[in-house]
Amino acid sequence: MSHLFAAPTAGSAAPAVSASGLASVTFALLAILAAIFLLAWLARRLRVLGNRAAGALEILASMPLGAKERAVLVKVGDAQILLGVAPGQVNTLHVLAQPLELGKPAGEAAARPSFSALLKRSLGK
Repeated sequence: MSHLFAAPTAGSAAPAVSASGLASVTFALLAILAAIFLLAWLARRLRVLGNRAAGALEILASMPLGAKERAVLVKVGDAQILLGVAPGQVNTLHVLAQPLELGKPAGEAAARPSFSALLKRSLGK
């Protein structure tokens, strides 16, 4: 009489995973991740070093003119330029001959009450 179930052959067994093999795979993965983070850090540092002209361009003021349009006062070096900015379009409106001195007026802070003062006044305190 033949057996219904045959014994599995010795060649089909899965290879055993050793601790040293697992450790080497883990070390390789950590080394690759460290290299990726190092390259990302270097790329960020080199981009900052390459952008030395960042102080040469400065937005001094911006005012909305419509839903998507703005007027922007930009300082480029020593010159000030008024730009019109719209979606997909930037136009030079005026190049100022004399740079504007921008600063808040001294009386502006006193003229506007703080939010807490307005709230106290509205609550009758």
